Amino acid sequence: MTREAPAQDVDETRLEVGKPKGWAAGIPGVAVSLARSVEQMGTGRTVKALRLLNQREGFDCPGCAWPEPREVDGEKRKLAEFCENGAKAVAEEATKRRVDRAFFAKHPITDLETKTDYWLGQQGRITEPFVLREGATHYEPISWDAAFELVAGELKALTDPNEAIFYTSGRTSNEAAFLYQLLVRSFGTNNLPDCSNMCHESSGAALSATTGVGKGSVSLADIHQADLIVVVGQNPGTNHPRMLSALEEAKGNGAKIVAVNPLPEAGLMRFKNPQNVRGVVGKGTPLADEFAQVRLGGDLALFQAVGHLLLAWDAEAPGAIVDREFVDRVTEGFADYAKHLREIDWPEIERATGLPRAQIERVARMIASSERTIYCWAMGLTQHKHAVPTISEIANLALMRGMIGKPGAGLCPVRGHSNVQGDRTMGIWEKMPQSFMDALAAEFGIEVPREHGFDTVDAIRAMRDGRGKVFFAVGGNFASATPDSELTEKALRSCSLTVHVSTKLNRSHVVHGRTALVLPTLGRTERDVQASGEQFVTVEDSMSQVHASRGRLKPASEHLLSEVAIVCRLAEKLFGPGHAVPWRTFEADYDLIRDRISRVVPGCQDYNRRVREPDGFVLPHAPRDSREFTGTANGKGNFTVSELEYPQAPEGRLLLQTMRSHDQYNTTIYGLSDRYRGIENARRVVLVNPDDLAALGLADGALVDLVSEWRDGDRRAPAFRIVAYPTARGCAATYFPEANALVPLDSVADKSNTPVSKAIVVRLEPVVADPQP
Repeated sequence: MTREAPAQDVDETRLEVGKPKGWAAGIPGVAVSLARSVEQMGTGRTVKALRLLNQREGFDCPGCAWPEPREVDGEKRKLAEFCENGAKAVAEEATKRRVDRAFFAKHPITDLETKTDYWLGQQGRITEPFVLREGATHYEPISWDAAFELVAGELKALTDPNEAIFYTSGRTSNEAAFLYQLLVRSFGTNNLPDCSNMCHESSGAALSATTGVGKGSVSLADIHQADLIVVVGQNPGTNHPRMLSALEEAKGNGAKIVAVNPLPEAGLMRFKNPQNVRGVVGKGTPLADEFAQVRLGGDLALFQAVGHLLLAWDAEAPGAIVDREFVDRVTEGFADYAKHLREIDWPEIERATGLPRAQIERVARMIASSERTIYCWAMGLTQHKHAVPTISEIANLALMRGMIGKPGAGLCPVRGHSNVQGDRTMGIWEKMPQSFMDALAAEFGIEVPREHGFDTVDAIRAMRDGRGKVFFAVGGNFASATPDSELTEKALRSCSLTVHVSTKLNRSHVVHGRTALVLPTLGRTERDVQASGEQFVTVEDSMSQVHASRGRLKPASEHLLSEVAIVCRLAEKLFGPGHAVPWRTFEADYDLIRDRISRVVPGCQDYNRRVREPDGFVLPHAPRDSREFTGTANGKGNFTVSELEYPQAPEGRLLLQTMRSHDQYNTTIYGLSDRYRGIENARRVVLVNPDDLAALGLADGALVDLVSEWRDGDRRAPAFRIVAYPTARGCAATYFPEANALVPLDSVADKSNTPVSKAIVVRLEPVVADPQP
């Protein structure tokens, strides 16, 4: 029997605020995992699903991209190799709730438009294709064949292939991603925006220029072996909870941890591992040895100050800190870097960071004395205007100390979504290198467009300006994930056709073009049976490990197609019989896709055999593997020189960052409990330092509108409740997607074009008629 979803949407008046937690996980994490899983899946399905989650014979978590232990490193997987939010992700996908014909008959589009992402997501799995025709009031069923005819017809009617935009989410498998980009390029465009454009694009830009590889250089085993781990702009307790186990093991091996963040995040303070006695009945493991509560955007100043101190101390004892042999042999630009940081303005550093000089010196001493240092970061760094220089500054420190290509050391951008890194490897990028395009064209005998396509921001601009007319998304929630919500929604509504390949409803399905399609697909957890038999797919984790994922659960509906099948059948309709790409055979047997991947994608030779190894294989990374920087233009690891830059708010304004609650993953809202921050039952809250509240004349609990200020005017997000919170002075925080309306489309990071969601200048305007009793 299909379970009914909750009928009630978010009631913001039910907000409860408690004391923030000083630790993460523990028994509450286990209890919530089981309760949510049983509620959505039932007891039997819960046991089967969680037993298979992140196991070799099972499926990869549809949540984050944190890696699993590898046998080759002498490590074993736990019986429960998942976290609370991983269990929630599986429960959301394997839910027994359904969105079927009766649901859409009951809910006109005007009703669905009023619902939040939380309510939409809680309704369950979509059971068959649905279409919203121009002028219609309801989505209605459509056959798969008719749906593909509709999409192909719209695409063929375009005057230019570049009028079509093909978006991708990070949950897409390697096989589906490879075929998707092949379809798009066969059609004649490189318009392949993806979720990377909004998260780690800045990491890729910085690392490609400094190390020659836009990925991290460490393994899970390196984390365990490190002397020092610097965690910057990241909240692993919520966003990558399994990372806490790795940090705990590193601490047990003697590592120290520095946490750099505007917010004191519980997961970096203390971890109660529910899989050992200390975490169940004890106090858990203290993690951060130093918490540097930096102001938003002050990280560049912090790492320049650290670099200055290291260079000064090395001048006093030459060779004691700078790895001269490494620097002289394989890097370039050190002299210019050292000259630039020879003198710094300490008062300005303290203004930018909000940190006292004594604390910065303590952090620098820890870095100077460590023989094996790893730097980890996430969107707290990547979503700033000066994100690329900031990450480059971290790379400078690693290069100076020779902390690349040695065990227990390196650079670790922690990716957010389960296969976002794999999608990029497979060609989901609007500006893939010419070598990839040459290999693709040679392998399939097709013409491949060479002009760069639209990234996410440029895709929105194109739709806004009438240059983007068909929008096709495999996964994701474009309307809620992107900046400048009002503008983005208008842009999507201007399209002649919007298409979403999805498992569940979200905001993007109700922000529709003149015609809209929802095409339901198999989830990561579900069996995928094609003409040649049962299939598996592959994914790449945050540390370049490529491995298999095998869905084991019965599909939510007999009418679902895999992402691979959807891409192949659309391609057959679009290109007709006799196309150079054998789409039908690819749908029937995924091994045939992997054979082609092995001949096109660098590092994927002998793909089919290697992914069948127990833990798959690791993609090559020259700096990590051989301490060579063959991917840069000059064949060297490059030091960079960046001018000091940091955001500043005028008098009476604050710098606002958007973030996730503990009960969400990207734009998927699992529930209304941000328990580590002590916030329950509501989402429209803004966290503000009590001293800032006093200076602004505002009270804890007051209702305010958030108004962002940008050169083209103000943007308003109404009715947020103030929560006094120990964030850095001058800074505030609130959840996305609710606050995405405040992020101007043209406020982007230099070089990466990533929307700036971490330093929004805002004023807090009191709501005159406060309905709170």
